Amino acid sequence: MSISYTRKLVLADGSEYYGFGFGSKKDSVTEIVFNTSMVGYQEILSDPSYTYQSVVMTYPLIGNYGMADDDYETITPTIGGLIVHEYNPRPSNFRCSKTLEEVMIQYDIPGIYGIDTRKLTRSIRDNGSQNCLLTSPETSKEEALKIIAANPVPKDAVSKVSCKEIWKSNAVSTSIIRSDSVTPLHVVLIDCGAKHNIIQSLNNRNCNVTIVPWDTPVQKIEYLNPDGIMLSNGPGDPTDVQPVIETVRALKGKLPIFGICLGNQIISLAYGAKTYKLKFGHRGGNHPVKNLATGKVEITSQNHSYAVDEKTLKGTGLTVSHRNILDNTVEGVSDLDNKIFSVQYHPESMPGPQDSAYLFDQFVELMRK
Repeated sequence: MSISYTRKLVLADGSEYYGFGFGSKKDSVTEIVFNTSMVGYQEILSDPSYTYQSVVMTYPLIGNYGMADDDYETITPTIGGLIVHEYNPRPSNFRCSKTLEEVMIQYDIPGIYGIDTRKLTRSIRDNGSQNCLLTSPETSKEEALKIIAANPVPKDAVSKVSCKEIWKSNAVSTSIIRSDSVTPLHVVLIDCGAKHNIIQSLNNRNCNVTIVPWDTPVQKIEYLNPDGIMLSNGPGDPTDVQPVIETVRALKGKLPIFGICLGNQIISLAYGAKTYKLKFGHRGGNHPVKNLATGKVEITSQNHSYAVDEKTLKGTGLTVSHRNILDNTVEGVSDLDNKIFSVQYHPESMPGPQDSAYLFDQFVELMRK
């Protein structure tokens, strides 16, 4: 670990938190959010959905098991920053290849530790997500607030993290293959910031996956001749990705479509519903969600700022399939007649609960039919 140096976190409401820096030393304006997961900081750091966001980890000790080469959710992390109570620079894990700080320096990700993350989390919960500046203590509060005001969070998050060219990932030899059908299915995954475990979950179910950029024309997607369409997770406001919304409208009824997280919001918008920004979002590995068809409560992994406005679903053709137990928000929608369904949470989560992995099996069954 590098020699400790002081840093300061300033929120848009004027509150200040002093601590020590780790990772990149750059100043950074981002949106501040919190995550309640006890493990999985590597997956959080490499989740594209955290683009332009600094994440407060509510679990107090971070960095203790280092970073493993096989556990990244994307090749190039784009998270805005990491805020922790205690950072452990000497991890103990036989799979560890680098420390957390080494990776943060490599990808120019700033961080701060040694602050009261409980107080900070309560502030976000009570006052809502807001923009913040990670800077040096020499920056005055007045100057920091001017910098925050002059640097709104960009609207190009999806275009920043989506792949730039089409690429493929084929089914693995250990696929879970139904005895009555061994021919691999072909899924086109529209990449709005896709996590690797979505692709792996499909590969493990005997699906060849073609990953395409977020703005790929409908004609090119149809030319690829897929058995189904997957809409990935991703960062930012769902109304900023109009090309994907139009793609869903064009493909509705032609192929099975499965959406995850941002994909859930995109499907809802394509049907004419509306979305809204939550006060502080849902982020963690412990959110209870009720499956309205089975009555079963699933413990889910979540990461999103926006939700579907249930009042606007009336008359769209979509029905609510899942509901959040904590705040009653919509956690899933479906149009079974057109073989379209989506969830707001992450059934592919690694690490995280596996209660919702059946959704991939449901998608495969729709494509087989």
